[in-house]
Amino acid sequence: MAEIAFILLCHKDPAGIIRQVERLTEAGDCVAIHFDARAPRPQYLALRAAFASNPRVAFAKKRVKCGWGEWSLVEASLASIRAAVAAFPLASHFYMISGDCQPIKTAVHVRARLDAEDCDYIESFDFFQSDWIRTGLKAERLTYRHYFNERRHKRLFYGALALQQRLRLEREIPGDLGIMIGSQWWCLRRRTIERVLAFCAARPDVVRFFKTTWIPDETFFQTLVRHLVSAREIQCRTLTFLMFTDYGMPATFYNDHYDHLVAQDYLFARKISAEARDLRERLGALYGGDQVDFPPGADGRRLRDFLSARGREGRRFGPRAWDRGGEVGAGQRLYVVICKKWHVGKRLVAAIGRETGMPVAHYLFSEDDAGLPAMGGTEATVARRSRHRRAFLNLLMQEHGADRLAIGVDPADMDLIRDLAADPAQVRFLDVGCRFTDAYLEGHARRVGLLSDHAGAEELATLLPVVRHDVVYERARLRQVRPLWHLDEGAPLADNARALADYLAIPFEKAQAIAATAPLFDD
Repeated sequence: MAEIAFILLCHKDPAGIIRQVERLTEAGDCVAIHFDARAPRPQYLALRAAFASNPRVAFAKKRVKCGWGEWSLVEASLASIRAAVAAFPLASHFYMISGDCQPIKTAVHVRARLDAEDCDYIESFDFFQSDWIRTGLKAERLTYRHYFNERRHKRLFYGALALQQRLRLEREIPGDLGIMIGSQWWCLRRRTIERVLAFCAARPDVVRFFKTTWIPDETFFQTLVRHLVSAREIQCRTLTFLMFTDYGMPATFYNDHYDHLVAQDYLFARKISAEARDLRERLGALYGGDQVDFPPGADGRRLRDFLSARGREGRRFGPRAWDRGGEVGAGQRLYVVICKKWHVGKRLVAAIGRETGMPVAHYLFSEDDAGLPAMGGTEATVARRSRHRRAFLNLLMQEHGADRLAIGVDPADMDLIRDLAADPAQVRFLDVGCRFTDAYLEGHARRVGLLSDHAGAEELATLLPVVRHDVVYERARLRQVRPLWHLDEGAPLADNARALADYLAIPFEKAQAIAATAPLFDD
């Protein structure tokens, strides 16, 4: 059975740290603590006093003043690791956490997970080939020396970098190392930790190199583990669930995130808000439970993106430049049926084709299987059709030998709707209003991966109002579109028939047959 020594880096909230460590040690784990030397000494002494008689708690011999992006974070980690190796000879795994981390599974589940595979869990992506670094400095992190803290001494940091660049003072990367990068939150086996410590003692040149790299906590252990351990024994992932905001800062979790966190395929999560006392207590109590199996849930990062990104600058309305290649064309007629419920939209589009004889295509820019004719491979996937959307619709009309076409579109795809509205063809839009019960919205959230099959009532209660508001918001945007006709689930059949007759320019009897399609609005 796995025995875990947690490497705990912390710098505040000693009362919270005490509760966190008590929960871990009560479950049978060990903890080696590094408390930042920048924190007040009385707080550190309070921690020492709280665990003076607890044999499962050790402290780093040296307290380091830590700064973001500095070697000091690695130095503090190594100090805690050495303390843990010496104090806990039976520990089989060493798991890096912070004071903002909390377990999201039981201790028995965590140990069973670690026992299931003899491997190390650490992100280690190729520094130069991967896109792990999205913005800012990349190669400069390594090829120049960094002596100043970027956050506390920004002018000195960038001034020193500019001077080295001007004088061409680039340095060599240790030739035998392939530099890797990844999250600092890892879980390593004892033998891997011992190899890392032995390597540090044998290769002071490598240690010196990393001491002046920028953000070495994202490269030091990641590089050494990949250098010392076979790739077959490494799971390139972290067991700690974390997300980042639009501004590159760690996302924070609060009391109403319990179900959401427990559903994730991870063992711990960060950052848990210091104010989220109920969440911390519930997760702490969970760790001491006896549950072994946890069904997988929805992808947490995708869910957070949905909940937080609506309405922000990231919502894209304008069409991409590369979507504009070609046109549907003057003289052509395009009938765009906009409906959130795809099954309703598909029934309506099919009925239009049946009663009018015009060719139709369902949600061809949303799903691969749209029932399209063979067109030399350009029809095969959404990605291919979307390269030049209007040109593709022109080709589709040519394939059918027609000058008109009806298609289904999701109201969320506003950039497509605007793109079609700008075409010289005669483009008409039909807004189909549907009723959305809570049961339907819940099913929709599950189908698109925003909600797992095992989500709790709290997560559902948080998500449903956001999904409903999003649906209303998407439809409200259609007021910008012209010309626009409306069909509504709650309207009389005759009213819907008149709208269809005007929209399609067909006799009322044919429009009535379309509107009477049974069961048009059924779920």
